[in-house]
Amino acid sequence: MVRHGLLIVFTTWLCGLVVTAQTADSVVIEALRQDGVVMTDGNSVKLLPSGAEKFDDLFEQLQQARTFIHMEYFNFRNDSINALLLALLEEKVSQGVEVRVMYDAFGNSSNNRPIRRAKHDSIAATGIQIVKFDPITFPWLNHIIPRDHRKIVVIDGRVAYTGGMNVADYYINGIEGIGPWHDMHVRIEGPAVNELHKIFCKMWQKETKETLEGEKYFPAPQAQPENVRMGIVDREPRHTNKAIRHLYVQMIDNAQESIRLINPYFVPTHKVRRALKRAVDRGVNVEILISEKSDIPLTPDASHYVGNNLAKRGATVHMFQGGFHHTKVMMVDHTFCTIGSSNLDSRSLRCDYEVNTVIFDHETTRQLNELFDQQTQSAYIVRKGYWKTKTPWKRFAGWFGNMLTPVL
Repeated sequence: MVRHGLLIVFTTWLCGLVVTAQTADSVVIEALRQDGVVMTDGNSVKLLPSGAEKFDDLFEQLQQARTFIHMEYFNFRNDSINALLLALLEEKVSQGVEVRVMYDAFGNSSNNRPIRRAKHDSIAATGIQIVKFDPITFPWLNHIIPRDHRKIVVIDGRVAYTGGMNVADYYINGIEGIGPWHDMHVRIEGPAVNELHKIFCKMWQKETKETLEGEKYFPAPQAQPENVRMGIVDREPRHTNKAIRHLYVQMIDNAQESIRLINPYFVPTHKVRRALKRAVDRGVNVEILISEKSDIPLTPDASHYVGNNLAKRGATVHMFQGGFHHTKVMMVDHTFCTIGSSNLDSRSLRCDYEVNTVIFDHETTRQLNELFDQQTQSAYIVRKGYWKTKTPWKRFAGWFGNMLTPVL
């Protein structure tokens, strides 16, 4: 009996070691693989934490294009940075480079400097193949959702860009009344480029019926010395509806030490919100950076309401005052992170076409954590009594916006 008891104790201890040895990243990798996400090694990642850095880097790589340039954005604002981009793309067309550009019809019409029909036609006349995704024709408003909110650029199958930035001057100059516009993009080289390119090609075929395949568009990838492991998580309505929701919940539920996130329209779906509460309750250090200001009415009040509730639960909520943070990142246990187009709201997580990278790399995560630390210098922590400092109208707007979580 004694031996039997000792065997049980030893077995329990051994199982505990096995469970402890399963780090958050290994569990998340396995969960993503089960969801059909392809993991690739041998990638390099360069963070581009400002509009100036993103466009400088992008333009430099576009200049080197020899075969094709493919772009998919929510919108191209008809302003000076877009004019520079189009001039460069026209130059590449004259050199024999195939240029395909897609933008979302709703995303275009919702910005204050849209590409109008005459401009669209003049761009097409230069040889740039430009397509408007899912045009909205009155009175058929059923096409308002879902929309293509992705940001993808692929050049020659060797380099790709994705993240939170569209094409607009305010990523560099900010917005009057709000201040600097903060965002994050990433440049990728290696096998993950083809995974991103598959998403663009599928969307292009959906809209144009043109099939892009073969070695010309999917050359054999060259492994990078950095050897970063990453996955591309694509949300395609009616096919992978829960993909990005599942990504966030898996990352949060498996965090063992810390979670740090920045997101612009922070009104998470109930599953993501409950996952954050569970993390706080089990002792994970949860830090959230929310912007005090926003470019969309009502959303900041709802975000502040949610943030205040999580702060009361035990999360550390930083209220950012240095402009507007459109950044969409989350870091877990200082070991892996996600960067993408997806907001933590119902529209992104339940409706739109979105794409997030999930990067299993200590160095990339360290850089994002360093950025987080820098940004909290322009923020204050939400303390007890914060909500009472709001006017009655703001408190009502926050509560009401929170009630609209399923549609925000």
